[in-house]
Amino acid sequence: METGRKERLLERLDGIASSLERCEEALALLGLGSIGVELARLDEYSDLDFFVIAAPGCKERFIERVDWLDAAHPLAYHFKNSDLGRKIMFEDGIYGEFAIFEEADLLEGSYSEGRFVWMRDTFRNVELAKPAAAYPSIRRDSADFPLNEALTNLYVGLCRYARGEKLSAVRFVQGYAVDSILSVLHLLEPEVEYFPDKFGNERRLEKRFPDFATRVGDMIQGYGKLPESALRILDFLEESYPVNAKLSDEIRRLAACLR
Repeated sequence: METGRKERLLERLDGIASSLERCEEALALLGLGSIGVELARLDEYSDLDFFVIAAPGCKERFIERVDWLDAAHPLAYHFKNSDLGRKIMFEDGIYGEFAIFEEADLLEGSYSEGRFVWMRDTFRNVELAKPAAAYPSIRRDSADFPLNEALTNLYVGLCRYARGEKLSAVRFVQGYAVDSILSVLHLLEPEVEYFPDKFGNERRLEKRFPDFATRVGDMIQGYGKLPESALRILDFLEESYPVNAKLSDEIRRLAACLR
């Protein structure tokens, strides 16, 4: 029987660990996300997200040369997406992203908590699994700024749509305005505890905010239905916050003219 993807992901991670163990310059492998401390959400669509901790002065070796990954399984694709690491795909379709650090880089870093998959016997900084510095919150503590920002995004977006700048309009209405709502959604609806993400409020939204999830599709109807999307967002804002009446009227007037 063919091994499932979840099992193959963990096996590949173990294979990478074995490969690193053979490299004297490697000190530890830290799994992140669904292959880290959030194993409970690992599924058939997960990928590999990991840090390698390298010996002092050795991180460039792992960034610039991918032989240590090929030794675990042949790579089909890779590119350097930052100064610290690469995005990769193996020949069997397993996708991943990694970054390389030295211990000193992580001592004051901000990142998601991870799980040590492998470490050398001489490695002592096991506390590096948890970040020393808190990552800046992407959630807001007050609805005033985000929801007023969303309201003005609707107006500006409709004006741009009216002059033919439709792509810009889509970003203002279905992007920026919705993002502002997401930043305070925890203040507007009870949140189901299910692995909130420090880097993206949209992650796992459907499980975390099931009521809002039934409405968000009407707020993002696509390139050709921007006025309709704007009106659905405005409806939500008016239900959630004391929206300025004049601005609301102008948004509805513009949307009616553009439909």
